Amino acid sequence: MVTPLDRGRIAARVAKDLRPGWYVNLGVGIPLLLADTLARSQDFVLHSENGILGLGPEAAEAERDPDLVDAGGRFTTLTAGASMFDSATSFAMLRGGHIDAAVIGAYQVSQRGDLANWNVPGRKFGGIGGAADIGASVPNLFVTMTHTSRDGEPKIVRECTYPLTAVRAVTRVYTDLAVLTVTERGLRLDEAVEGMTPRDVQRVTGAPLYWDDTFRTLTV
Repeated sequence: MVTPLDRGRIAARVAKDLRPGWYVNLGVGIPLLLADTLARSQDFVLHSENGILGLGPEAAEAERDPDLVDAGGRFTTLTAGASMFDSATSFAMLRGGHIDAAVIGAYQVSQRGDLANWNVPGRKFGGIGGAADIGASVPNLFVTMTHTSRDGEPKIVRECTYPLTAVRAVTRVYTDLAVLTVTERGLRLDEAVEGMTPRDVQRVTGAPLYWDDTFRTLTV
């Protein structure tokens, strides 16, 4: 029996690949769950695009400050030595190459690492926001998402059909079923949840995969 990872375990798997000393931007959704773990470590400094360097865990109800929220609108806390600033400074950090990694969500990722994460066809509201800056500027771009949509359609595809956020930007993809790396050859399947073979993962993926003898069971 196959048990997909829940949101918290997807976030925990990403955390294993972040290097000590990194400045890490966290997007909304699953990525923000990393704040509850990483912010308690001295190894990382977390960045929130709405103007926080030193993002802390989500605030307990008794600690909530209406003027202190993260990029997803959650009440948050700060770590010791944290700073806050305006959006221009926040994006200058991104564009200037001062953020080592970003963890973001996506609607689609292509076999070349193209990213679509800000809109879907037919939706007439919303904007690309800071995702374009993140996709163009951060050297290690990690995507978290479910492997398929609610309708069972693959979200990892040959070509993105949703509006693009960034081209050839994604480094690694972490889903509820697998971990994949974008390489010059294409998408390498590195890990899959217990009970799934590489061919099982291929059947629910809309782009060709390859794997080698380093393939292993996904553990958190």
